[in-house]
This record gives sequence, C-alpha cells and structure tokens, in this order.
Amino acid sequence: MTAFFCGLVHSPIFSIFAGMNMIDRIKIPVIGLLICLFSCGEEVDSSILETYKGPVGLALDVELYHSDSTIIRTQVKAKKQMEFGTGDLEFPEGIEIFFFDVEGNTTSTMRANKGFFDKTKNLYRGEGDVQVHNLEKDQKLSSEELFWDPNSEKIYTDKFVTIQEKETIFNGTGMEADQKFSEYKLFKVTNSRTILPGEGQ
Repeated sequence: MTAFFCGLVHSPIFSIFAGMNMIDRIKIPVIGLLICLFSCGEEVDSSILETYKGPVGLALDVELYHSDSTIIRTQVKAKKQMEFGTGDLEFPEGIEIFFFDVEGNTTSTMRANKGFFDKTKNLYRGEGDVQVHNLEKDQKLSSEELFWDPNSEKIYTDKFVTIQEKETIFNGTGMEADQKFSEYKLFKVTNSRTILPGEGQ
C-alpha cells in the first residue's frame, strides 16, 4: 500500500488532483470509491437503488371540498395530510367528513382515527374507531373500518358494526348505506337490544 501511494504522489493524476479546488477534490475520491467497489467484485446493496415510496408532500390543517353543480356537498378535514407520488393521500392524525344538503345544512358526519384516499379508485377509507352520525335521524354507526365512495355516494364495510337507531342497538357484520347514512343494510345481524336509560350519554 505504501509503495502504491508513493507512486501515486509522483504520478500525473496526483498533479491534476493537487491543482483542483476543494469541490473537485471531493468528487474524485467518491468516484474512485465507486469504481473500487465494482472492480473488487463486491455486491452493492440493491436496497440503496430502490425507488422512494414515501410521501412527497405534507400539508397541515387541510380542508377539501367536493361540489356538484357549484353546490358544496362534502367537506373533508384533517390535521395532517401526506401525499404520495401516486396521488394517494394519508391522514395519519385523523379525518372528518361532513355531508351537506342542497341548502348547505350538515346532514351527517363521519370521523376516524386515521384516513386514506386511493386516487385510482377515488375511494376514501376510515380506520380505527370510525363514527358516523346522521344528524337528521340521530342515527349512529361505529366500526373499525369504513369506506366512502364519492362516485356511488355510498359508505360500506365488511367489518363488525354497531348501529344505534332511536332506542335500539343493532350489532352485525357487513353494512352498506347511502353516504348520509339515512338508509342502510346490515348484512349479518348478530343481535339487537333496547338501550337502557342513561346509556350512551
């Protein structure tokens, strides 16, 4: 190694290196290191060359609106929004969705601990303690996962669901409803019971 270094000092390459500025001096060792890695037959960790799949954008206190014929029909609110290269969105600190009638009155709400938006499918997903409340009927739903499809204007899930309707609670698995949660279908009813006085307050 000493003989190699001494020979390099008196070589034309070293003379060129000595005449370079600091930035160029940094580039040469890096290039040399890469050449050495390949010439020595060492395998390069392929994970270094993998495509970045993390978020490309971050926004705080987000409010998104969906309109129909200039009339606002829904509002999406989130404390934090992460956008990915695919156009997908993630709401790691929770999501709230408000549904309005043609006069601008809030008809129902949906909340979840986390939210996701699939751009390709134009589909929202709430995850973790999902709560839906129809304000007109005072009808409530809770589940661990719920999808909202703006195209079909439906909400649905194949998970366990609890629905409170007036004085009765229904439990079941799998549910589909209009996005306002005014009409719904509970596919596999497990049981139902009357709400006890003071329960749920």
